[in-house]
Amino acid sequence: MAAKYEIIIYWSEEDNAYLAEVPELPGCMADGASYQQALQNAEVVIREWIETAQELGRHIPEARGKLMYA
Repeated sequence: MAAKYEIIIYWSEEDNAYLAEVPELPGCMADGASYQQALQNAEVVIREWIETAQELGRHIPEARGKLMYA
């Protein structure tokens, strides 16, 4: 993955899966049965999000690194 976007991963009881959100890319989200699978799926979705934005001529936000604090 060329860009280093923050990925937030958490367990969702409602979805019975791990969810992976990418806050800097609106609507960019993935899921998985395991933490690792959610992370892998998020990496794929990030690439697809960027490819789609490029095809549509839309702005691609620069990765800013850590955005949230625990």
